[in-house]
Amino acid sequence: MILRLALLTVLMLGRAVPAAQGDEPPRIAAPFLESAPLIDADLAEWKALAFTDGIWDIHRLKHTSWFRPQANRLTDHGDEPTPGEDLQARYYLAWDEKYLYLGAEVQDNVNDVHDPKPEANRWYFMDCVAWFIEAPRDTTNERFGQGDHAFCFVIDARMPAYGAWWRYGTPDLNYQEESLPAEAVDYQIRMDPWGRGLGDFILEARVDMGLTLGQTDPDWKPLQIGDTYSVEIVHTDPDGGNYGGHFILYGTGDDDATWGEMTLTGPLKPLKRLER
Repeated sequence: MILRLALLTVLMLGRAVPAAQGDEPPRIAAPFLESAPLIDADLAEWKALAFTDGIWDIHRLKHTSWFRPQANRLTDHGDEPTPGEDLQARYYLAWDEKYLYLGAEVQDNVNDVHDPKPEANRWYFMDCVAWFIEAPRDTTNERFGQGDHAFCFVIDARMPAYGAWWRYGTPDLNYQEESLPAEAVDYQIRMDPWGRGLGDFILEARVDMGLTLGQTDPDWKPLQIGDTYSVEIVHTDPDGGNYGGHFILYGTGDDDATWGEMTLTGPLKPLKRLER
């Protein structure tokens, strides 16, 4: 399977390809992992083999085709650093025959996991990184209808029951909400991993596709090279307010027609530097 489509990996090289015109969604290549990493909030095993497109901050977001000021924003509560220092992150994506692997390395000035009106499904009122996935990608405009999923990880070191949250749609129902089943997810969070700030963190997760995508969409099939999904990343950052800032990457919100096109590719070779 991998050899058959190796050329696809060479051509796409695990990068996001910018939109060619207008507001067309970006194209992303998610590499296959040949060895399953240990989920321990240390991405060293696989981050060089995953999709990532560098550091994101609000200044970089301003220059994307999907930037919307009302959605991509940070909140100034009166004791904030510069916007560029408020939130910076690298995000990682990869897959194997069973799992989707998700990672984030984040510099954040404040870790905020206080919800002013606590409810289990209000992950967007807390620090959280969420990957929105449509599998398989289609041409129908939907808002968490059939095939749409959000895997949401609240950045709370206590790892409460709602800490790994799942929003999805079915052929008949939109916006279904529940905790990710324990057997379908494995995730870890490490706070202040570099000794620079208490709001900084590393998130590492894997989600079982058969126990999530496969349970809600009769059109889903097990992962293989060449499959095309849709993806958007939503990173919420309230910084002590009732409803705060967001980074939204590769899309403009809940409409899955705006999400980026993600192709599952073969393994990615890590970058090598020249010898002296």
